[in-house]
Amino acid sequence: MNTDLANPCSILIVDDMEENLIAFEAVLGPLHQHLVRARSGEQALKAMLRQEFAVVLLDVRMPGMDGFETAANIKRLDQTKDVPIILVTGTEGGADYAYRGYAIGAADFIAKPVDPWVLRTKVTVFLDLHRKTRQLAMRATGTDTDRLTEIAQQLTEIKQLLRDGPQPEPDMAALADRVAEVERAVGTLLLGRTATE
Repeated sequence: MNTDLANPCSILIVDDMEENLIAFEAVLGPLHQHLVRARSGEQALKAMLRQEFAVVLLDVRMPGMDGFETAANIKRLDQTKDVPIILVTGTEGGADYAYRGYAIGAADFIAKPVDPWVLRTKVTVFLDLHRKTRQLAMRATGTDTDRLTEIAQQLTEIKQLLRDGPQPEPDMAALADRVAEVERAVGTLLLGRTATE
C-alpha cells in the first residue's frame, strides 16, 4: 500500500464501543497514520473543528447523535464538508442505510464485520487523494490554473466513483489506476514548478 510515512495524515475513527475502536486501530495501524478516536458524534464534531482529517470512519448506530446525524453535521460545515466519510454499520441496515448515507454525502459504506484488506484499501485511496489535494494547494500558481482544474476534475470523478457504492475488485483496480493517473499529473506539475524555481 502506498502511504507516505514521512508525512502522516490524520484519520478519525468514531464508534461508541471500545472494542470496535481497538479493532479499527489494529486494522489501520499498518498504514502508519495518526489515528484519532471519538466515542460519540459530539466528540467527532469537536475533533474535526480542532484538526484536519483525511478521512472519517463513522459508526452508524450510536446513542445520542447517530452516524447519519453526525455525517450531516460534518457536511454542513465549510471547514469539514469535503472530508470523505466512510459509514460503518452492521448488516441489518441494508439498502435503506446505504441510500441515507449517500444522500447526506458519505463517500463510502462498509458493513460489519469489516474485511481488513478492503478497509485498508479504501482508506489508502482517500489518504492518497488527500495528499495530492494538499500538494496542489501548496504548489498552486496562476500559470498552473488550467492543469489544476483538470486534476481537480479527475479527483471529483474519483470521489463520485467512491460515492457510487462498493466497487467489485476489478473496479477497485481501475480506481487505483485513476489515482495513479492523478499522482502522475501532480508529479509532472510539481516537476515543472521545480524546474522554473
